[in-house]
This record gives sequence, structure tokens and C-alpha cells, in this order.
Amino acid sequence: MLAYTARRLLMLIPVLLGMSIVVFSIIHAIPGDPALTILGEKASPKAIAELRESLGLNNPWYIQYFAYLKDIVTGNLGISLHTKAPIAAEIVPYLAATAELTVVSMFFAVFIGVNAGIISAWKQNSWFDYIAMLIALIGVSMPVFWLGLMEQWYFAQELKWLPSIGRDNPRDPVVAVTHFYILDSLIAGRFDQFKEVIQHLILPGVALGTIPMAIIARITRSSMLEVMRSDFIRTARAKGVGQFLVVYKHGLKNAFIPVLTVIGLQTGHLLGGAILTETIFGWPGVGRYIYSAILNRDYTVIQSGVLVIATIFVMINLVVDLLYAYIDPRIKYR
Repeated sequence: MLAYTARRLLMLIPVLLGMSIVVFSIIHAIPGDPALTILGEKASPKAIAELRESLGLNNPWYIQYFAYLKDIVTGNLGISLHTKAPIAAEIVPYLAATAELTVVSMFFAVFIGVNAGIISAWKQNSWFDYIAMLIALIGVSMPVFWLGLMEQWYFAQELKWLPSIGRDNPRDPVVAVTHFYILDSLIAGRFDQFKEVIQHLILPGVALGTIPMAIIARITRSSMLEVMRSDFIRTARAKGVGQFLVVYKHGLKNAFIPVLTVIGLQTGHLLGGAILTETIFGWPGVGRYIYSAILNRDYTVIQSGVLVIATIFVMINLVVDLLYAYIDPRIKYR
């Protein structure tokens, strides 16, 4: 297991190197001048030329790439062309906001999706099965931006149960320590702020978790149906094992590998930032951060942000692969 993990971590180097080359090439192939975007269209040619020189934009592409690669290797991630701030420090609050939202979304998606899929397989062709799969189909097909707007209209505007935008109460903001507001409010002993943070997470969390929930429910159902027809399930039933234990202990454990794969992929996808959801709910996540960098032609932020997201995605896939052996002891990594 340790040797396999070490090999996978070493494989991360060429993957990220290739990703950095692809992103660098695509970004520099897009027409436009970052210096002109920063200074504005009324800037003089002399001012634009001086800014390009100071930012190193007049250097050949390979010199710019190796300067960028040097920053990545040293953990610096470079300096934002737009804000002049170090990207390594600037991106942390955005990553924390996206990670917090992803955890809530995936908790909702996994809890509802897995249980709905299990019960649908257990009660195949029942009214619950038909309704659950219909809801899953609607969940996959429903646009996230429409669901978010409907949530805001009904739960925030009509019922006034939950806030519609932001991460916390702007009149009583959370003091950022870890930038995870749930933890920061608990560290400060502010349970009123903790309640506010949870309330702000519910609407975007449900909106963002609806599609993963529907996918997980459908995968769980199909995987459980296949496992429940296996010989060892019939043997367990013949021995008098209760239906609940047969389904949740024997069936789910053997059916969980494809479900775990989907959970890992959906988690990595959400950690990449959900621009629509973050925009609708005013959520300061990494998706909006990179989107703003694209509008501002901030090459360094785009390159470093995409590389950070790619690293997280690869690490999640590694964790999922290692969990396979824990769930199914027949899987051995040599």
C-alpha cells in the first residue's frame, strides 16, 4: 500500500507538469493584453509598455513559463497581475469557502442519495422506487441556477426562513482564523455566528448537491440491484439474517465501490468551484475567483488556480483508490 501510494504521488509530478504546460499555452493563446486590462483603454502607449516590461510580458513565452514554474516549485504561486497580492495567500479564503460549501453539499448528496438508492433497490418496483427515481431524474435534469433562484424566492423572500446570499451576517462578520467559518465561529465561542453560518450554507448547499445526489441515488440503486441477486445474499437470507443487516451490512459494502467512485468524482468537481451557484448566492468561492481573473486577464491567477484545483482533484482520486482496498479486502495494491 505504501509503495503504491508513493508511486501515485510520483506520478502526480508529470501530470501537473503537463497540466501547467497546457494551461499556460491556452491562456497565452487567448487574444488580449493584461496591461491594457489593468490600466484601462484610456491608458497611454508609454504606460502600457512600461507595465508590460515590469510584469515580464515582453519576455519570450518560454522565459515566462520557467519563471511561472519556478514560483510553483517554491510554493509561491506567483503574484496577481491585478491585485499585486501573493496568490498563495490570496486564494486560501476562496478555497476554504468552496471546501466548506462542498462538504455540506456532498453530505446532503451522499446521505439522501445513498439511502434513496438503497431503499429503491430494496423495494424495487414499489411506489417509493418510482418516486425516488423520478425525483433523481428531475434532479439530474434541473438547471442549478434555476433551482438556486427558486430557493431564494421561496425560502428567503416568501418564507424568510433562510438568508439568500453571503457566508455570514455582514453586520456581525466572523473573525477569520482558519477561513472555515464553521470552525472559526466555534473557536471564537460564538454559537450565534455558528447558527448564522449554517443557515447561509443550507440554500447553496442543497442547490449544489442536487445533481450529485441524483447521480449517487441512481448509481446506488443499480449497484445494489446487482449485488442483491448474488449467491452470498441468498445464503445470508437462508441463514435467517435480518433484511436490514442483509441490505446495509452485506449488500451495501459490496455495492459501494462504484458509488464511492462517483462520490470522489463529484467531490473533485465541486471543489473546482461552481461559478453559477457561487454567483447566485454571492458565495466567495474559488470558481468566482478564477472567473474574475479571466475577466481581468490575470494570467498568473488563472494558471495557479487551475493547477491547485488539478492537484486537489488528483489527490481525491488517490484517496478514493486507497479506500477501495479498505472496502473490499480482495483488492490488493502491489
